[in-house]
Amino acid sequence: MKLTLRRLRRISLIINLKTVIISALSVFSTYLCLKYGLQADFPLTLIATSIVFPIVFSISGAYKRRETALAKYAALKAHGKAIYFAVRDWPEVQDEESLEKIKVLLGRLLTACRDLLTQPVAKIRDNEDIVYGVLSDMSGFIKTELRQKGLASGEVSRCNQYLSKILLAFEDVKHIYQYRTPRTLRAFSDFFITTLPVLYGPYFAHIATDFSPQFVYFMPVLFSVMFVALDNIQNHLENPFDQIGEDDVSINAEEFVDRLK
Repeated sequence: MKLTLRRLRRISLIINLKTVIISALSVFSTYLCLKYGLQADFPLTLIATSIVFPIVFSISGAYKRRETALAKYAALKAHGKAIYFAVRDWPEVQDEESLEKIKVLLGRLLTACRDLLTQPVAKIRDNEDIVYGVLSDMSGFIKTELRQKGLASGEVSRCNQYLSKILLAFEDVKHIYQYRTPRTLRAFSDFFITTLPVLYGPYFAHIATDFSPQFVYFMPVLFSVMFVALDNIQNHLENPFDQIGEDDVSINAEEFVDRLK
């Protein structure tokens, strides 16, 4: 039952109200063309160049950004865990209080990153200040706590390198969140996805002579569903952090902290 509901939810992400509206408009356009005898054998290469190629290009770019975001998120967690291991293993005497402090700091860091990446871009400055506030606290923790435990300057320097890599990973992820597919390309795709299924009414009326009456409107609906579905896939991949699509990057700060032993 759960599997069926999950599949239905996935389908609903790519077939939505926009699909229904454009399909209805293309069917109505085909109906009018059949009624008034308007037929034309339009080239299908126009569809490939104006819709399919731009959308596939956008999906490919969005997917690469998602994969890069996963790699940078992994780097952020890995270097955070490296600092935790340094606090746990490098001092001669293990200090439970210091371990608890670094766990709290790492939890705050991931929570602040999650808040930044899942909220509107308009709030990025305020959320960014919170993230950098946590990173500043981590820098202070490395300077005071680890040096007080008698760690050599080289080991403290290595922890600062881990922190530097966390900063770099965060900035990379933040820029992926900020900058998306070129807006002009998205506008180009949206325009032709909306208009071409309707404008191709004479073409659908032309090829309708090859179908039985039950399938006259099959092609306009099929074209509309395919185009809008591809557009919806691109939209869901566009922001890998919004937690709407099935392929989003999920930041689970609580689980990360709980698994630190």
